[in-house]
Amino acid sequence: MRHLMSPLDFTVEELDKLFTLADDIEHNPAKYAHACTGKKLATCFYEPSTRTRLSFESAMLSLGGNVLGFSDAGSSSAAKGESVSDTIRMISCYADICAMRHPKEGAPMVAATKSSIPVINAGDGGHQHPTQTLTDLLTIRAIKGRLNNFTIGLCGDLKFGRTVHSLINALVRYDNINFVFISPDELKIPEYIIEMLREKDIPYREVTALEDVMSELDILYMTRVQRERFFNEEDYVRLKDFYILNKEKMALAKDDMIVLHPLPRVNEISVEVDDDPRAVYFRQVQYGVYVRMALLLTLLEITVEE
Repeated sequence: MRHLMSPLDFTVEELDKLFTLADDIEHNPAKYAHACTGKKLATCFYEPSTRTRLSFESAMLSLGGNVLGFSDAGSSSAAKGESVSDTIRMISCYADICAMRHPKEGAPMVAATKSSIPVINAGDGGHQHPTQTLTDLLTIRAIKGRLNNFTIGLCGDLKFGRTVHSLINALVRYDNINFVFISPDELKIPEYIIEMLREKDIPYREVTALEDVMSELDILYMTRVQRERFFNEEDYVRLKDFYILNKEKMALAKDDMIVLHPLPRVNEISVEVDDDPRAVYFRQVQYGVYVRMALLLTLLEITVEE
């Protein structure tokens, strides 16, 4: 039995197999429509989520399975003081696989140690968000045709953004990736990531102005400034509009650059950019369903015959 706590839980070769399966699911949906008939996914979300939870539910329903669970801690026995360990033991009696989001870093890992079913980390605090990373990687692979030899700019909240941290850790395993970190000083990439890049001798730059590097990028990964990660409302208000991607900035970019965003968007990408063919963040959402379908099949050890 396997769990998914981090994108690094899968080797590069295993990820390639997962993405090939996701690609087949995209192009042959009818083939997989009943693959999980009789299987149940539990979505245990202790923190608000729209995209991730609905994406998991859509994935399981598209495979012919069923879904049960809760969408916030207040509607679960956590409100009565039940521990994560006890909750997962109970869920293991009801479901075949569990997707868990929790505000505390490491909570899904605790659940995995006590679970008798596979557990997927659907986001834990500012730590990891592995299925978003799988979505990001599949999107890049599907549109660019490769997961190597490119320059990626990561812009916005690089300090608290778990999607950013997970994506960097995943991409360093591929060849010839150049990182450009674009953020205000208060939201710079954590030092432990910088140390990791130095140890691996992977090129990176830290800049403040998005305009200065737009022309160099093959991929721009925008993020929102996350109000829920700030202790001080004043700091959030000061930084929330630091970057706004608009048509003028897009005019500086390569014709084949793509813009990704884990969503939700607030106002860091102007809606006028949505019609630009390089803006692929809504396609990214669809790839998220395909990759979660592939992940559910893989962790449940279900093979669909030709």
